[in-house]
Amino acid sequence: MTEPRVPRRRRFVVCEPRHFAVQYAINPWMSTDRPVDVIRALDQWQALVDTYRAHGHTVDTVAPVPGLPDMVFAANCAVVVGGRVLGSLFHAPERRPESVPFEAWFKTEGFEVHHPESVCEGEGDLVPAGRWILAGTGFRTTPEAHREAQEFFGVPVISLTLVDPYFYHLDTALFVLDDGDGDGDGNIAYYPGAFSPGSREVLERLYPDAVVATRADAMAFGLNSVSDGRHVFIAPEARELADRLAGLGYVPVPVDLSEFHKAGGGIKCCTQEIREIRS
Repeated sequence: MTEPRVPRRRRFVVCEPRHFAVQYAINPWMSTDRPVDVIRALDQWQALVDTYRAHGHTVDTVAPVPGLPDMVFAANCAVVVGGRVLGSLFHAPERRPESVPFEAWFKTEGFEVHHPESVCEGEGDLVPAGRWILAGTGFRTTPEAHREAQEFFGVPVISLTLVDPYFYHLDTALFVLDDGDGDGDGNIAYYPGAFSPGSREVLERLYPDAVVATRADAMAFGLNSVSDGRHVFIAPEARELADRLAGLGYVPVPVDLSEFHKAGGGIKCCTQEIREIRS
């Protein structure tokens, strides 16, 4: 019999997609020929916020800025661990101004904020996971930023190389199911094909019981999910992955953010989390 999963209340930071659009193409999902339905995007985003709150989570908002269409992807703008905030320095010049309003918000909230010296795209590539941070590189965030994060947070950072441009950020190829407790290191779900051979071996060693997703579920943004340890907020199209998670005692909560797929984003991309690293 599967042990009951225990949810943990989370604090999320989001940004309303008032100015969301695809005005440039910086990943394979983006095409300026596919117009965004802003009203639909606003409705989907609000449904995500309402769903988080209905499950007991706190949601804070950063005001959107005109001319920054990707600011809705709040996860890319920082990574927060133990009251410290490592901001962002985007690879694409079009996105670099997004870091300013987010860093200002965190400072106003009383957080210690460090602006990175190396290209770093927040929780897009730096994923807190129990006692360490899993860190992606290959398309956006640089290995130098991994070292910078380790020095700033004082926790181990494990570098993983992404090799498939459709999974240009780590949070499109992997998410944390639970952080673990006691001597455990929690668990993850991931798509092996997104990673280099050596990185796949690292993940196999660290997470022998990981949930391994298919490419179809990964392409449906099934791995751009958010888990509170019990509930998994997941794209409705990732049906096989959702069924597997349900069989393991998790509760899939489908939330449709398909309008954001046009820019290469989903549930996690729209969700910045303020969390602790377990010591």
